[in-house]
Amino acid sequence: MGIPVIDFSKIEGQERAKTLAQISHCCEEWGFFQLINHGISEELLERVKKAASEYYKLEREPGFKNSKPVKLLNELVENKSSGKAENVDWEDVFLLSDDNNDEWPSKTPGFKETMKEYRAELKKLAHKVMEVMDENLGLPKEYIRKAFNSGEEDNAAFFGTKVSHYPPCPHPQKVNGLRAHTDAGGVILLFQDDEVKGLQMLKDRVWIDVQPLKNAIVINTGDQIEVLSNGRYKSAWHRVLAMPDGKRRSIASFYNPSLKATIEPAPELVVKKVEKEEENMAKYPKFVFGDYMSVYVEQKFLPKEPRFQAVKAK
Repeated sequence: MGIPVIDFSKIEGQERAKTLAQISHCCEEWGFFQLINHGISEELLERVKKAASEYYKLEREPGFKNSKPVKLLNELVENKSSGKAENVDWEDVFLLSDDNNDEWPSKTPGFKETMKEYRAELKKLAHKVMEVMDENLGLPKEYIRKAFNSGEEDNAAFFGTKVSHYPPCPHPQKVNGLRAHTDAGGVILLFQDDEVKGLQMLKDRVWIDVQPLKNAIVINTGDQIEVLSNGRYKSAWHRVLAMPDGKRRSIASFYNPSLKATIEPAPELVVKKVEKEEENMAKYPKFVFGDYMSVYVEQKFLPKEPRFQAVKAK
């Protein structure tokens, strides 16, 4: 069993109502779904694959061979330990954002230009996905987007892209590809490897493969969407397994609130009339996203509920 696949082109046609209902079901019951026919050209996606793979081979692979995960794994094997390398991930990561544009890889031909074009298209798709969530939740148009922008200009929200590679691991049972976690932010748009699997999400206490699907964009909801929806949409636990074969490519883009944004359940989803009086049914506290991130950095791989309580206490 894999996660649901949605034909996003049908959101504009006669099957709009059906497609909205499918996405609503995915958000409420899964927290993960894949979009096909999402409007991003295959030509651009092929260029992204090529640029990301060449960038890793040219600029990152030599450094990974001397990284902490490799050293810890080698120590375990040399010592014939039955243990597992804890607190590390078998992952090479580089973050792209508008703020670190000067630090983007420069040795790989076409990387900057391709990723800039890709990020612009992904940002448009993120806006469309959030508008669908607004509509399904019964919220005003652009409610989520405005909440993330903290009432400021559009660039107040943070849009980052994490370019990751998971090299073949000689002892995959001894290390995590990426430890289980929920994502801290808003909407995540993942362009994952279409050949090498490894990503799994937790559904009804069972780990399910997020099946590779060529040129699909995987969508998952982060902790802030859970709060804004007052728990109607849940952020899902997911992880990456270290794999013995194949070099897994993963490009995850995050549409997150501004660090200054105040996040709380949408008023439309928390007020309930009880005997002619209004009762606040908010399941989450009101907090500043920057405060939440300070807690998240320390507790990313721990249960998420205490994170909400920690910011409530601030």
